[in-house]
Amino acid sequence: MAQSSIKIGISACLAGEKVRFDSGHKKSNFCMDELAKHVEYKRFCPEVAVGLPIPRPTIRQVRVGDTIKVCRPDGSEDVGPKLTEYGKRVATEQSAELSGFVFCAKSPSCGMERIKIYNEAGTGNTSEGVGFFAEQIMAHNPLLPCEENGRLNDMHLRENFVMRVFTFKNWQLLREQAVTVHRLTQFHAQYKYLLMAHNYQAYRDLGNLLGTYEGRDFEALADSYISGLMAALKRPASRKNNSNTLMHLQGYFKKQLSKIEKQELRDAIDEYRAGLVPLYVPLTLLKHHLKVHPNEYLAKQVYFNPYPNELKLRYGI
Repeated sequence: MAQSSIKIGISACLAGEKVRFDSGHKKSNFCMDELAKHVEYKRFCPEVAVGLPIPRPTIRQVRVGDTIKVCRPDGSEDVGPKLTEYGKRVATEQSAELSGFVFCAKSPSCGMERIKIYNEAGTGNTSEGVGFFAEQIMAHNPLLPCEENGRLNDMHLRENFVMRVFTFKNWQLLREQAVTVHRLTQFHAQYKYLLMAHNYQAYRDLGNLLGTYEGRDFEALADSYISGLMAALKRPASRKNNSNTLMHLQGYFKKQLSKIEKQELRDAIDEYRAGLVPLYVPLTLLKHHLKVHPNEYLAKQVYFNPYPNELKLRYGI
């Protein structure tokens, strides 16, 4: 897969464009200096897209009766309907080519969650809103991996988001072909241990879903499978689940490794489980043994390389 084939939507201010209300930006160093080496970005600033100038007065979400406006603090210039319409248009016309989206946190247009909604008098607020643009993107594309810039500072959430982006792109590439049950089963086989590390029950359920298919409605099967896969991968893998997965993988080498090598690998997994070393330590040992003792099935496991190693995402988890 060509790295340039992966396209991610991003709030334009996070890409370094000076489109904010104060003519500034909120460039994400991770997105633009590290992840940008492996993906292409499609930039969006919904507030500028609906006609607001740069610079401009601030806007916020305001509850008026049963409705929510996106307007200036004095209640004027409600751009909520325009933001919603623009979001629908992007969601239905442009997002099919995207494999993920990074939104600007706390924005009344782009925030994913916990956006402040002020009362009409401006004397109080609740943090229960969703950005009007982001809401449309997520509602029309429920499988699309989405994240906010602030949350990407958390190494576990960062790793999880990038992993889901590359997984979703692989699914998109699969769907470009004439997908068969055989190809879907092969796809699942590659994701078995990644699934196990994130959600053991989903690992079993999705295997049963494919194993009991009787040729009735393949599209429904494919939809159920990818929905289950993306939902299972959304929660970062715990140390306990990763450790159990590593132990499963270790079992493939029980006949090839010496007593000392087995103990070294067990120690690395135990140290990871105890939080003494990051995940890449036992994984590096397993990859080494896989090179020395090739195993075609294991070599295809996405768990070993879910994204480019240059991103060093497993150094901090």
